[in-house]
Amino acid sequence: MKKIILLLSFLSLLLVTVAQNGKEPIKVTDMLKIKSVVSAQLSKDGSKAVFVVTAIEPDGDSKLDYKYVAQLWLVQTDGNSAPKQLTSKENSSQPVFSPDGRQIAFVRTADGKPQVFLLSLDGGEAIQLTKSKYGATNPKWSPDGKKILFAGGISLKDLLKDSVLNPGKQVPAWPFEKPGFSKNEQLKTSTAKADPDGGLDEVRAYLDNNVTDKKATVLNKLNFQSETNVSADMGFNHFFITDIQPGSTPVAVTRGFSRFSGADFTPDGKQLILTCDIDSLEHPDRSLESEIYLINTDGSGLRKLLGEAGKTYGSAQVSPSGKWLAFQYGTTSFVNFPVLGIMPLNGTAKDIVTIPFDRRKSDFNWSQDEKYLYFTASSNGGTPLFRADVKSKQVEQLTEFEGGINSYDLQNNRIVFSKTIVADPSELYVADAAGKNTRRLSNFNEEWLRTKQLSFPEKKTFTNNKGQTIEYWVMKPINYEAGKKYPLLLNIHGGPSAMWGPGESSMWHEFQFFCSKGYGVVYCNPRGSGGYTEEFLRANINDWGAGPHSDVMTALDKTVGEGWADTSKLVVTGGSYAGYLVAWIISHDHRFKAACSQRGVYDLATFFGEGNAWRLVPNYFGGYPWDANTKATLERESPFSYVQNITTPYIIFHGDNDRRTGFVQSEMMYRSLKVLGRPVEYVRHPNATHEVTRSGDNRQRIDQMLRTWEFFERYISH
Repeated sequence: MKKIILLLSFLSLLLVTVAQNGKEPIKVTDMLKIKSVVSAQLSKDGSKAVFVVTAIEPDGDSKLDYKYVAQLWLVQTDGNSAPKQLTSKENSSQPVFSPDGRQIAFVRTADGKPQVFLLSLDGGEAIQLTKSKYGATNPKWSPDGKKILFAGGISLKDLLKDSVLNPGKQVPAWPFEKPGFSKNEQLKTSTAKADPDGGLDEVRAYLDNNVTDKKATVLNKLNFQSETNVSADMGFNHFFITDIQPGSTPVAVTRGFSRFSGADFTPDGKQLILTCDIDSLEHPDRSLESEIYLINTDGSGLRKLLGEAGKTYGSAQVSPSGKWLAFQYGTTSFVNFPVLGIMPLNGTAKDIVTIPFDRRKSDFNWSQDEKYLYFTASSNGGTPLFRADVKSKQVEQLTEFEGGINSYDLQNNRIVFSKTIVADPSELYVADAAGKNTRRLSNFNEEWLRTKQLSFPEKKTFTNNKGQTIEYWVMKPINYEAGKKYPLLLNIHGGPSAMWGPGESSMWHEFQFFCSKGYGVVYCNPRGSGGYTEEFLRANINDWGAGPHSDVMTALDKTVGEGWADTSKLVVTGGSYAGYLVAWIISHDHRFKAACSQRGVYDLATFFGEGNAWRLVPNYFGGYPWDANTKATLERESPFSYVQNITTPYIIFHGDNDRRTGFVQSEMMYRSLKVLGRPVEYVRHPNATHEVTRSGDNRQRIDQMLRTWEFFERYISH
């Protein structure tokens, strides 16, 4: 064992040495060179893989603006040939092989809506299969390869009029919650002519026209914020099956006003396994449960397998023989980890066998012999691939903590997966079913990385005041020289249940950019982070501020204790929940020369009203702003309550269309600090959402990173 550890250490050191042979620093514009591999899928025999490569290219003739481009690629998994690009026109996504491996179904936009296309590997152009007025996404082949299942999104307005998806043109059984009406009578079709001077029915028709013409938005639903706007719209997902002949008429499998979130064929092709919420008589915004059903492919014979009040059931996967069902279940609170369960497909809840694994699990696949269930799970700074032995219930880790598996597939005792590591932000790999004999299949980022000098993180730990082990990582600036002092950036993750580590793809470039600018970087996973135990996840209940503050500052202190950080040049940054924690820190600690909060939460009572992630309030703080005890807790835990204590130079970012956290709180924070005469700058990015730094406008991504660095430099460069 010791020999193996020494060998791995040597190989790791060798990798670092090779990767750092380049002399060029990472530049801010290098983010435009990163190619990301996603959606990896194997043919049934495992001989070839299809995947999506997302790249960034100039947007038209502009020299400043850039667009995302996603295309399909194919590679033989024997590693003897280079990947081949399959598409080159409109963006393509969600590829999946036909059972015989001769065709690929994928999704591309046509006439403004996503549609399913077919591409023959024998040659020729892709052929549009669907022309659904509701769009078509998430294609899945029937086992015999003759049909394709797909999902379509339909608005409530259209569903009320659709005689196929809504036989008899009924209204929902659950209350629409428009005050003053009973039995949803206001949703029934009216023949009244719009007239502002007419009777009540004519006035109502006139008012409805104003809504249609975008002159008014009338809100009656609980979840009235999307990610980008305030909206009264309601949408429903339905599933359809079509023959693989273009021009075929799809057959609707699901109907009505229930929430259908997932579907797939059973191995015999006669039924679908559904994840949905059919039983509820509550408005969909209030009902958080989900159940698992079986349904015949013609839409008949609906039968509930699992479901009960107060619980969610999902991630349903039927084993290759059709004998077993794997799934996850848990409570409707999301500050927990769902439990992995297995039972006979024709069994009941009393037949459930659970496999203990105290992490958040996803992306399940059965081995062909049904001995193993594969999945990924965020854990200890990475997203490794695991497999559970169904008989022994033992879970085996197949890939390292230092890497982040972004997608994978398993076929014929072969695994293909995309992965992020420090030495390369994204490539495709293949391994055997035990995760051994790994080979890299792509080199999309190799050429531009060859000349770059990277900083590699060092993992460290400490025990916090609750007796928990906190993991943190330290990255020294490039060209580091012993005996010199360097600025140090404390970078904090959001969530609060997110997790960072060397395999975190969204932070690869930002970490390297600051190290290239001569900064050290330290980041950690404080209490409340995902990737550890459920007890660890819940350790920040009623404690968003002081406890996590203690953890991240201890990581900073221990890094400073190494002797190379300049304590007069400490800076801090973070986004979303971490924007909150930055504000909390600088209202309680004054050691930082400058601070940056991005798309943060600053006043929890206001966040409850303006953010579409408002359920964080009752989930973490046990109540609502009008409850006396909760009100006191929200005030205690809100950084805005301590705004008068902030003296640190502070830059605040927010997107104009960020409805996940809402932007009013950032305006409150900025205005208050401005009134107090504190050094504060406020930056708003037009049309930007909460995802601005991850998948937003690339010019804005560059702007935010440069503007943060420039702000820090104002205070540490002299």
